[in-house]
Amino acid sequence: MRAAAGVWRWRRSPLCRATDRREAWVALAVLLLMTLVAPALGGVCGVLTDESLQRSARAERAERRATTAVVLGPASASSRVVADPEGVSDRTTQTSVVVRWRAPDGTERRGTVAAPPGRAAPGTGVRIWTDRAGRVVARPMDVPTARAHAVLAGLGAAMLAAGLIECVRRLIVRHMVRARHALIDRTWAEAGPDWGRTGTGT
Repeated sequence: MRAAAGVWRWRRSPLCRATDRREAWVALAVLLLMTLVAPALGGVCGVLTDESLQRSARAERAERRATTAVVLGPASASSRVVADPEGVSDRTTQTSVVVRWRAPDGTERRGTVAAPPGRAAPGTGVRIWTDRAGRVVARPMDVPTARAHAVLAGLGAAMLAAGLIECVRRLIVRHMVRARHALIDRTWAEAGPDWGRTGTGT
């Protein structure tokens, strides 16, 4: 932006070189791409991600159901926790317990889950999620969580697009600077041997 504004201010100056004007056009094009194209790509990515996550969330809600399991007692240290009931993510306050629940076909199942504080006593009911076969699964994704992930994906895509555009601009400007220096070197090589000897007749 500074390059474009600077060249616009002194575009009629005889010191303004053609490479300066080209660099200003590159800066202006990059500015337009960053303000228009990058947000548009981020928006498209966010919308597509949201649609995909919403479909996945609907499928999970259709295949999984909430049920109440009864705590039988604390689990051994070697037991593997199969799921966190009710989507509790703070593992530092959870206790691994053995629970009993009934599958959709009526059979009794047992497993180890991480119980939230205050629900680890034997006989306490713990809410878990199971699939159609009665296996304990993770809580299905809800709409706000899916939308939050989609927003983050859109922001990430926009930032990535802006970063790529800036990298391309830097490469173009670097190439232009090198060409400018090469032109200066060639001009100096042509004029250098006669430097300071104008009018000497040699």
